[in-house]
Amino acid sequence: MSREIVLLVDSLSREKSVDKEVVFGALESAIASAMKKRFNEEVDIRVAIDRETGAHEAFRRWLVVPDEAGLQQPDAEILLYEAQEQIPDIAVGDHIEEELEPIDFGRIGAQAAKQVILQKIRDAERDQVLNDFLERGDRILTGTVKRADKAGLIIEAGRVEALLKRDQMIPKENLRVGDRVRAYIMAVDRTLRGPQVLLSRTAPAFIMELFRLEVPEIEQGLLEIKSASRDPGVRAKIAVLAHDRRIDPIGTCVGMRGSRVQGVTQELAGERVDIVLWSEDPAQFVIGALAPANVMSIVVDEDKHGMDVVVDENELAVAIGRSGQNVRLASELTGWQINIMTQDESVQKSAQEQDQIRAVFMEKLDVDQEVADILIREGFTSLEEIAYVPMTEMTEIEEFDEDTVNELRDRARNALLTEAIVREEKVESASDDLLDLEGMTSELAGKLADGNVHTRDDLAELAVDELVEMTGVDEGLAKDLIMRARAHWFAE
Repeated sequence: MSREIVLLVDSLSREKSVDKEVVFGALESAIASAMKKRFNEEVDIRVAIDRETGAHEAFRRWLVVPDEAGLQQPDAEILLYEAQEQIPDIAVGDHIEEELEPIDFGRIGAQAAKQVILQKIRDAERDQVLNDFLERGDRILTGTVKRADKAGLIIEAGRVEALLKRDQMIPKENLRVGDRVRAYIMAVDRTLRGPQVLLSRTAPAFIMELFRLEVPEIEQGLLEIKSASRDPGVRAKIAVLAHDRRIDPIGTCVGMRGSRVQGVTQELAGERVDIVLWSEDPAQFVIGALAPANVMSIVVDEDKHGMDVVVDENELAVAIGRSGQNVRLASELTGWQINIMTQDESVQKSAQEQDQIRAVFMEKLDVDQEVADILIREGFTSLEEIAYVPMTEMTEIEEFDEDTVNELRDRARNALLTEAIVREEKVESASDDLLDLEGMTSELAGKLADGNVHTRDDLAELAVDELVEMTGVDEGLAKDLIMRARAHWFAE
């Protein structure tokens, strides 16, 4: 019978185009499953088939575990001190084995054993097909709609089946069985029992790959698409950069009479594409991203990673776009939070900010409005700047002599020291479980203390908008902090 095993393995390997080692492994699993039925308890069986003769050996084995851990599976584990009584140099993680009497493979004919072998071979075939597909390095899959189910569309490309979920399909796009379709390979999940290749037609990366196919200069490295943002099926923006000065990046992507961009638009169900020139200067990049609106001025806030963009009142609707589409796509494209405003709104906001700065200077530095206005006029916006800016910059102010500058710097430093002490006291009032929360900082804990939030549960009970208003953090961070604070509720 041993010789028949070798012939069987050889036959299955050639018939299924699967490595012999995979078939041997499947047979070993099948024999091990059959031998486990000899025991009432949950045992661990290892089977080894000789690859040349087909003869097999079987062993019952016990995993060596630390003494202090105890036995979680008494029928398949052994404590270290007991194992060392048999084999002195054995270590945790090793196995102690006891040889079992082999069984006649001819009596394995149980359906369960047969299913183990066939399933292992099917899994191996599936992995082989998937590996062959992935080795090609394709980013876009082109296939045919095979069927539709509640999860989405099953796309068949050769021997590979992929899933295009409904939330990854372009809205209002009507794809039917038999239609030819292209989609971006978003992920490969080997744990799934069904199609393991997950597709998307809405991902920004899809439009970038479509342009790569349409524009040879991208593949040649002469042109690069730096980023993309989309409102699937409606409008998109891409940012392009030329690595060769002789190339017009926008014109190259548009193509002769718009042929290249039209090819992408047709694939994306009529999605209109704005092509923007990428720039290292964030302000210049944002100006280009907001086209076709004309920008009058920009104020950059590095700390909040945002920009106040001023446009003419007649350009306001164009800059914002229908339902905020233009400014939203520009923000996603550039990675900056963009606030569109008119000249009057900008002046009003600037005046409010100056009023706030003036009030801080007058209170913390104990100066009158005239001195505070001089500091604001010279570009000072915080106590830190007054305290630590080079002395020469302040002595250049016409209205201040050296003694005045020194006094202002001393007052600013004292005010900052007082604030630091107060902040430290507020942080000390916070509970350890709040301070240990991922993403929590001493500054944030101080702001929470101002709002009478001292414990993890206090934070967990807040709404997102309350936390944003209290601390000034962005909405995404606020959601994360609150969910982390609530995590122990669900664990309990």
